[in-house]
Amino acid sequence: MSEVVRESARSNLIIALESSKNYWPLPNPPLIDPDFPPIHPTNVDSLIEKTLDIFDAELLIFERHLQSIVEIMVPYKMSLTQKPFEEYEKWLINRKEEVAERILFAICTDWFSRSLDEFAPDTERWWIAIFLLNGLCQKPHGQAVHQGYHLLESIALASRPGAWHSTKESGPHEMSWDPNAKVPRFGIVVHERGVESALWLMERLENSEKHRRLLLIEWIALLLERQELVVPLEIGKKMLKAADDDFIEIPIRLTICLPRLLEADLEIGLKLLEKLSNREEINVQRGLADVLTRLFRRIEWKALPYLEKMLLSTDKTVLAAASSTVGDIRFLDEDLFGDKLSELSTHPEIIVRRNLVAHLRNYITIFPNDERGIFSTLWLDGDEVLAIRLRELLLRLEEVNTECFALVIKRIYSKNSSSLQPLWDVLDVRRGERTIQWKKYLDEGGKLPGPNY
Repeated sequence: MSEVVRESARSNLIIALESSKNYWPLPNPPLIDPDFPPIHPTNVDSLIEKTLDIFDAELLIFERHLQSIVEIMVPYKMSLTQKPFEEYEKWLINRKEEVAERILFAICTDWFSRSLDEFAPDTERWWIAIFLLNGLCQKPHGQAVHQGYHLLESIALASRPGAWHSTKESGPHEMSWDPNAKVPRFGIVVHERGVESALWLMERLENSEKHRRLLLIEWIALLLERQELVVPLEIGKKMLKAADDDFIEIPIRLTICLPRLLEADLEIGLKLLEKLSNREEINVQRGLADVLTRLFRRIEWKALPYLEKMLLSTDKTVLAAASSTVGDIRFLDEDLFGDKLSELSTHPEIIVRRNLVAHLRNYITIFPNDERGIFSTLWLDGDEVLAIRLRELLLRLEEVNTECFALVIKRIYSKNSSSLQPLWDVLDVRRGERTIQWKKYLDEGGKLPGPNY
């Protein structure tokens, strides 16, 4: 099994190195030993040959990585079989490509660890490590996303992969915690030459074919969690450029990253939002509609024009997501929130009217008199699903706030008394005596029933 996986890994290594041949020259190493100044490789073929020789020579390192990957990948239940080693072998050989990919990234990580050792950086390992990493990053999923990002971050910080880049934050979970102590906390510190090398790698992906460009966006989505890296790595500019990409998956993925960019760089984030909103592809508009709530939390009033634009869409998915976000308007202006609900209560699309029910609990709390008559408008709509959703809300309102409930059903009763029958049918099953009281209140002007806690 080891020989099969090794052969597969070597074949994939050759493919990765060949695909990286055109990206020359390589960036300088971030860390340099003054006693051993780096010698830049001058011939790509000799560098490939050297990389293959090192791979062949480090047999024990390969076996170590293979063993650790087997422990990670093989399901535990296989160890309970009568012939676990035979089962292991068959299972791994069927997945030898994935195993080989993991091993190559693990070997590349080892080479970066040696080249980014702050006490004794190995510049010879740097050339083959950065050359191999560029060749391995070919697809926007798997090890190329998470392990590739991990290595990119280590390059930008000129820190060995796996190192803890910032100090921990003390708190009451520690036995030695002192609430009165003032302990300095150090965040992430970028390395100037490391940033240059990281930018070199990102630019190679940015100017490559579509799958590598999408991989760069996957990295950017992770880099946005490290706000100290956003400005040095020019994340905003790269996202603005990617917004015009013809490969539709890239702007779709950018919509998911947009809220984080707004937190890190508001000005560029707003430019990206405007660019994405002007794209006509329906999947991009759906992506923006999905993050609309997160946009309201970050840019508040500036998100309102985009909500208005989405409510004019002809796509039902966009309308559904946008109408579900209407409730966020109440944090900006309660009267505007009520007016927007009133406007949408007569919207031609039923999905919009159905989604309004989720906001009516907040609406009736703010406007207990329902001056706009939204409840009666939706109740008399005629849609069965809408009526069922609204009926459950009215039954709960009848329990806790009979005054509001009385105002609502009186307005409905004055327009169409027979339309309340589905409500009475359910209420009669749950609390029959309440049905009698409410009918007497409406028909004969009886006493207003009290709350039923």
